[in-house]
Amino acid sequence: MDVSMSFSQDMDNEYEKLIRRMNPPRVVIDNDSSKKATVIRVDSANEYGILLEVVQILTDLNLTISKAYISSDGGWFMDVFNVTDQDGNKVTDEVVLDYIQKSLGPEACFSTSLRSVGVIPSTDSTVIELTGCDRPGLLSELSAVLTHLKCSVLSAEVWTHNTRAAAVMHVTDDLTGCGVSDPERLSRIKNLLRNVLKGSNTPREAKTLVSHGEVHTDRRLHQMMFEDRDYELRVVDDDSSIQDERQRPDVCVDNWLDKDYSVVTVRCKDRPKLLFDTVCTLTDMQYVVFHGSVDTEGTEAYQEYYVRHIDGSPVKSEAEKQRVIQCLEAAIKRRVSEGLKLELCTTDRVGLLSNVTRIFRENSLTVTRAEVKTKGGKALNTFYVSDASGYSIDAKTIDSIRQTIGQTILKVKNNPQEQQQRQKSPSHDSPTRFLFGGLFKSKSFVNFGLVRSYS
Repeated sequence: MDVSMSFSQDMDNEYEKLIRRMNPPRVVIDNDSSKKATVIRVDSANEYGILLEVVQILTDLNLTISKAYISSDGGWFMDVFNVTDQDGNKVTDEVVLDYIQKSLGPEACFSTSLRSVGVIPSTDSTVIELTGCDRPGLLSELSAVLTHLKCSVLSAEVWTHNTRAAAVMHVTDDLTGCGVSDPERLSRIKNLLRNVLKGSNTPREAKTLVSHGEVHTDRRLHQMMFEDRDYELRVVDDDSSIQDERQRPDVCVDNWLDKDYSVVTVRCKDRPKLLFDTVCTLTDMQYVVFHGSVDTEGTEAYQEYYVRHIDGSPVKSEAEKQRVIQCLEAAIKRRVSEGLKLELCTTDRVGLLSNVTRIFRENSLTVTRAEVKTKGGKALNTFYVSDASGYSIDAKTIDSIRQTIGQTILKVKNNPQEQQQRQKSPSHDSPTRFLFGGLFKSKSFVNFGLVRSYS
């Protein structure tokens, strides 16, 4: 049985290689046709998941995708992306441009699902994945346990959403500087961390997973929170409900029966990695995007996708429709950074993360999101914190924390009092307003104003 399955997989892989040799991918990078953005056109034989891989590669390079046109109907994949760098300028760095060509062009292999700069090789570290109930001081407790177990956090990313928390941590042994390999020690680490995650009066099980494989952190966090069902509604107080409703993305799902598509539209505040978050969720829910359009107008983002389930059917029921809406809303909100942004930069040392987060906890601050990195012996950490009781953070509390940690080491990057009002999007537009104008009348990308003719 195993032999026949292995043989079948080998045949499929060989067939994919043959198709790719016969139809090699083509990447065109154009810095002339648009005044404000670099236009990247990708043509390739179509494969399930290829859209996510392309978006993942561009996103991992910290490029902002301001416009996109997606078409993958039939056996061919044709996408156009308007991208800028972090400063809003065209991409002119030859190293970045060469990486895009090699990653998306003929040398690429999209069937390798984690080939991107965002993938962290873990041969020299141990990957710990955690999911559980969020509560004030959770990161402090987890990092304290790791410090007690003689483990250093090489890098970590922590997300919280809808009372749930998820984290991907890369840790090393304090003595060897390498990953932890002893089975008994790994088992003890898992058990102690799971006990911390369980907390009290938590009906849902906490999960810990230890591995040494390659991990794309953002994608794994989405998958972990999706598996943990963070998209399900929670019982919250009235004030929280009102605030949550104001920040809620506008997601609609309608069926276009003539073409057997479900049309998914998203309107929300624009932010970095938004396209990755929505495409990742649709892919993990096993929906295939056949056509799509992405645009940004000021601070607002508009996305439209024509999808079918991997079995070829559109959304079949009201329950499935609501689940798609809830999952996309959750995917968008997971990365929304609530609270005061604090950046820490200092020489890395054993127990640093534990000490810093303990100081936050002792001052009644809870971490809503965190990104921990070490580079060249330096700790480069970003924390989003809020008051554990739900009140505004007192400026005196922040001053006290900075004096304890170091004024030059810990810096405040935004004002927690600032409230950004979401612009109201038109509510009477057709859910198919982006693509009905010309999608099925012409196959020319020129008609969409995203790329000039290359003929």
